[in-house]
Parts: sequence; structure tokens; C-alpha cells
Amino acid sequence: QVQLVESGGGLVQAGGSLRLSCAASGGALSSYAMGWFRQAPGKERDIVASISGNGGLSHIADSLKGRFTISRDNAKSTVYLQMNSLKPEDTAVYYCAARRTPAGWVLAFREYEYEYWGQGTQVTVSS
Repeated sequence: QVQLVESGGGLVQAGGSLRLSCAASGGALSSYAMGWFRQAPGKERDIVASISGNGGLSHIADSLKGRFTISRDNAKSTVYLQMNSLKPEDTAVYYCAARRTPAGWVLAFREYEYEYWGQGTQVTVSS
């Protein structure tokens, strides 16, 4: 069973950048497709980005393309979410999630596809 711990959240002004990290333990990260989700107050949790186990495939939510980037370093058992040109509407709790996959070229986009979740990290963007 893999454990996930997010870090890197905080308070940033609009236009600024943050890089979130998700550190995994308890399993070989290359065996997991990874995703970032976010949940704003009063709203549902939505997919932000996903990346395949081997890092060869990735997806960013359409509304975030051009500003957000997902990457991973399996040797460091860490997945990253680089967020640039942040806007107040990006304010949310950001969650890292993992799905065990038999093959490295798998992406997952839905909450129910992910088996393991981190505790979340708060990102607040001030105007």
C-alpha cells in the first residue's frame, strides 16, 4: 500500500507560481499512475492533471493548459505539479492520488479510478 504526502502549498499573490510535490512511500512509484485533484470550498473535487507510471503520457485539464505542468521522478518517488500565472480561482485544497497499474502507459481521470490519496495541501491565491 502506498502512502502519499503533499507539500508545497501556501499563500501566493495572483500571477505567482507554486510547485507542489507528492512524496510516495510503500511501493515502486513507477507501478502507479498519478493524479492531482483540487477541491475549492463548496465545490466538487476535480481532476487537475494526470501522468502515467512511466511518465510518457500526461494530461492537464483543458482550463489549466498553458499554466500547469505535471511531472514525476520515479527515482525520487515524487510527483510534481508546477503551477504558474496563478489566479484567485485556483484557490483550493490540492490532492495527490495514485492508481496501481499493470502497465506504464495508463492515465486515469476519475476519482473512482484512484485507490490512494494524500491528505491534501492548501493553495490560496490572493488578488
